[in-house]
Amino acid sequence: MKSVLFVCIENSNRSQMAQAFAILHGHGEVQAYSAGSKPSGKINPKAIAAMNEIGYDLSRHDSKSLDEIPDVTYDAVITMGCGDACPWVPARYREDWAIPDPRNMNEDDFRKVRNEIEFKVKELLLTL
Repeated sequence: MKSVLFVCIENSNRSQMAQAFAILHGHGEVQAYSAGSKPSGKINPKAIAAMNEIGYDLSRHDSKSLDEIPDVTYDAVITMGCGDACPWVPARYREDWAIPDPRNMNEDDFRKVRNEIEFKVKELLLTL
């Protein structure tokens, strides 16, 4: 089983959706985690709604800090927009995805970000 960690600042939008897509497209072969460098403590209702549109219940997720995830060497760590605020996490592979924070976007733009994340997660899973 491969392990993947997705990190953004608040762990309320991008990293949560990426974790969900890794679960959906990982076909039981990927253990997916998400965390934030400064977690908000809640999932953005827009992210929940966007994922509900494709049949995934993101409300079951929790916004968490990096202190709350397993202390292991991940097969991949993907950061999204946290820059210097993203601490180093042991990984065999790491990449930063320059995906804008959709927090204040309208529904159509939010969906575009969701779809971009899904595309990138699918690409990542092919490389693991």
